[in-house]
Amino acid sequence: METNSYPRLRSVEAIFVPHDAFGRALLLRDGEGIAEAALAIRADLAAVVTSMDGTRSIEALARHAGSIAGQTIDVTTVRQLVTELDAAYFLDSPHYVRKRREVVAAFKSRSERPAHHAGSAYHADAKELRRFIENDCLAKARRVAGRGRMVGLCAPHMDLWRASVGYGHAYAALAESLPDEVDTMFVLGTSHTPMRRPFAVCDKPFVTPLGAMSPDREAIAWLASRSRFDVKEDEYLHKCEHSLEFQVVFLRHLVGTRPVRIVPILCGLGRAISSGIEPSSDAAAESFLVALRELVERRGERSFVVVGADLAHVGPRFGDARPLDARQRDELLQRDRVSIERMVERDARGFYVHVREDLDTRRVCGIGPIYTALRVLPEGASGEVLHYDQCVDPGEGSIVSHASLGFYR
Repeated sequence: METNSYPRLRSVEAIFVPHDAFGRALLLRDGEGIAEAALAIRADLAAVVTSMDGTRSIEALARHAGSIAGQTIDVTTVRQLVTELDAAYFLDSPHYVRKRREVVAAFKSRSERPAHHAGSAYHADAKELRRFIENDCLAKARRVAGRGRMVGLCAPHMDLWRASVGYGHAYAALAESLPDEVDTMFVLGTSHTPMRRPFAVCDKPFVTPLGAMSPDREAIAWLASRSRFDVKEDEYLHKCEHSLEFQVVFLRHLVGTRPVRIVPILCGLGRAISSGIEPSSDAAAESFLVALRELVERRGERSFVVVGADLAHVGPRFGDARPLDARQRDELLQRDRVSIERMVERDARGFYVHVREDLDTRRVCGIGPIYTALRVLPEGASGEVLHYDQCVDPGEGSIVSHASLGFYR
């Protein structure tokens, strides 16, 4: 059988964007970092791409996608598109498998995790980055008096330019309230790439333009010894993931010369989320959650939990027919508020169930790390809302919402 005669698209990010040549395009981006660049596909061929599930021949794809799009799609066009996708490593094919093996091996051999998004999502120059954090983030925050000892923080994970105020409120609160005893920060982030296991840790130093932050390898080894799966099987996915990288940039700036180490954890919870069960029912996920909770308790006042998580993703960019109008934005606000209330109350199950109700339409990408944090934060901790925002794309009106919260006890 001809290679890719039944093409299967990999699990990659697909968003709709304006395009100079196509007018509107489906943009494919590979969070795994195997594809070397994003790939723009004509929007009228989107149905072809999204129908590539490995069950349809090229001829069947042309017929199926044509029926969805309401137009005739030529088989030659589909075949050319398949060739283009495979060449760019967007298909689950032998070509991709060989490339992935090479890239994963190269990452494993590295002694550090590089600052992958420096220069694109934030300043690569240390002086400019410090100035941006101080003047465009922290200086714009509304100071909020905490309700006791700060033990955790939730911040956005959008690029620093667009979410500067949200980051500012989160990390200004941390700058004012970080206890002196803290020397281990458990940093939880969303994995935007599907994971084989529910969690993935990384024991490499995280490089930033402001210097590296070292991992707490003793804590990582302890988690590995008590989890019912290999916690480093998906370590490679840390390579390009921004949800943790952005938090480490701020942490590096704030801790200065203090000997603080990090435990970077990507929270996928894929099996639980896809099947709709609570993660506590997944033996593998639960083993890690119990171990992490125990480790946070054992470290006591030396530990701190940081979450990089956004909320809703709605609008044309994410596949919706049109942007939200004023009424729909208010409805989104009300839904987000209920989710945030569950966070404030440390109601992990309530948060998970509420977000699962409309996960396909509100697309809350922070469900994994937020649920994890609510499970492992110290007993007696509760949240305080520092900031909420709906970041609206000025071009086509799509929205990403996010909230900054401090957790105190």
